[in-house]
Amino acid sequence: MSSIVQGIGEGPGDPHQALVDAVHAGGSSELASVLGDQAFVLREVTLMPRKLFTPGDAESVAFTEVVGRIHELRSALDALEARAVVALADSLTLQKQAEVRARAAQESNQAPPTKKLLREAAREAAREVSMKIGKSPASAAHSLASQRRLVADMPEMLTALAGAQVTSTVAHGTARSFAPLSRTQRAEADHLLGQRLPDLEGAGSEAWDDAAAAAIAQADPHGQKRRHQRAMQERHVTVRRAEHGMATVSARVSGLDGAKIRKRLSLEAERLRATGDRRGHQAIQADSFVDTLLGREEGMEPVTLDIGIMITERALIHPAAGDLAQIEGYGTAPAEALREELRGPLGLALTKETEEAMGPDGPALRAVMRRLYTHPRTGELVAVESRARAFPAALAKFIRWRDRICRGPYCNAAIRQSDHVCPHASGGATSLDNGQGLCALCNDKEQQTRSVHRTGDTAVDGHAVEWVSRTGTRRVSRPPALTTPEPRPEREESPRAVTQPARTTQPALPARTARTAQRTRTAQRTWTAQRTRPARAVRLARSSQPTGAARATRSIARAALSGNRRRPTVRSRGRKGRPPAPHSPGNSP
Repeated sequence: MSSIVQGIGEGPGDPHQALVDAVHAGGSSELASVLGDQAFVLREVTLMPRKLFTPGDAESVAFTEVVGRIHELRSALDALEARAVVALADSLTLQKQAEVRARAAQESNQAPPTKKLLREAAREAAREVSMKIGKSPASAAHSLASQRRLVADMPEMLTALAGAQVTSTVAHGTARSFAPLSRTQRAEADHLLGQRLPDLEGAGSEAWDDAAAAAIAQADPHGQKRRHQRAMQERHVTVRRAEHGMATVSARVSGLDGAKIRKRLSLEAERLRATGDRRGHQAIQADSFVDTLLGREEGMEPVTLDIGIMITERALIHPAAGDLAQIEGYGTAPAEALREELRGPLGLALTKETEEAMGPDGPALRAVMRRLYTHPRTGELVAVESRARAFPAALAKFIRWRDRICRGPYCNAAIRQSDHVCPHASGGATSLDNGQGLCALCNDKEQQTRSVHRTGDTAVDGHAVEWVSRTGTRRVSRPPALTTPEPRPEREESPRAVTQPARTTQPALPARTARTAQRTRTAQRTWTAQRTRPARAVRLARSSQPTGAARATRSIARAALSGNRRRPTVRSRGRKGRPPAPHSPGNSP
């Protein structure tokens, strides 16, 4: 046992702080000794538990506390490992530099360039870590790169990791996604993520990926196209051996294609299950994927898919603004990537005056643009209500658009069911405010938790749902933001300052000029009367003939798809003199 640990409890003061000070004084060798002592204690307790882990009625709370402390310890060790590995790499670099200088003093040859020296030192450090912890050299090298970003440029994320606010998987995944950014941009994106930590409580890896993408877009709005083009160059397919004679096939494709694949397979599985197929949903998807790819008779037939694309009007007209788009069933995607997708056959159908632009199916395909409204502070979608027990199709689709993934804490599964937060049997309304999208497992929440209920002030916190476990663990689930959320207001502010976001508002128009203003509103203007931000939901649908609304939106789509920065004029045939109300049934998807 370390001599420092032996004498810690003898003096006055806080023993924990005394241990920290002693480790600082003893250096890295003393830190290794303390860690060895702790590892020995934990290993002995695990291998010889005696009666320590005997189940009991009153022990559930204590075991929950143990699991929580283990999570905190693991997170602190992951953060500590990041600093230790980076220090190891830097020490090897200094050692290698000293060797090169000594060699250069004896030989006439010039020393190798600094970049080459750094690469060699990084490889040596990765090999050292690989051999020490039993990880492949390639994986160790990737971990070293993300750990260096965490230590050097991402103090907020490193602090969150050390404090068990995020897992190691989330922290390293965020660091890898920050790789294309410069050091200054990386620090800015890290600061933006740090501000959003309270809103990301209970968020799974999918929600974290969306938050990281939004932070990257804010830190480097002009680099979206460059990053997407670089990512497109990394398309690939891998086939890996799995256990018991199985294999895992994965493909890296565009986000829109991935959403199409996912929806097509899910629809095929639902169709076959409805006809009496007893295979599981996931098994049918796997079989249909293989049958179609290999050209078997059981393969799927080509169909037209309805894929929702949510994009702000500013991003639709000016992609360099930095706003991200949302793909139904996928998540965030660069706006420029979707503009490229829509410039193809869909662009021809919208920019040419011939119905044969898309072939025989041209008259049946068109772009339908719907106006959606977002919460002024949280950026989440807001709208409609129903009195039925089952969620109507339009309301269920809106919930899927708002939540995107299962709202269960840390769950990343796709939404399969629309759930009442307060059960309908207990008087819960069938409304957007009382609805949430869940997977099949999380929809059994009443049997798995103590309670699930709405929490917070809707005007400030948006659609926040608190989940309480049987032992009292609390997590708050929030829908991902479609637009950039505003900073969380301080508690000392007045209620008026909380409910009214800081933004420039315009006075109400006189009644005599309302009709003219309605005709000249552009795609970038915000309806300030409702204090909401409009967004566009673009989807592919079937229709016999283009409607008047579809013809009216062609000017916007034509300008967006052709790259024209001129503001289009929209002639609305709706109610004159005022914008549509965000909470009326007429604006439901």
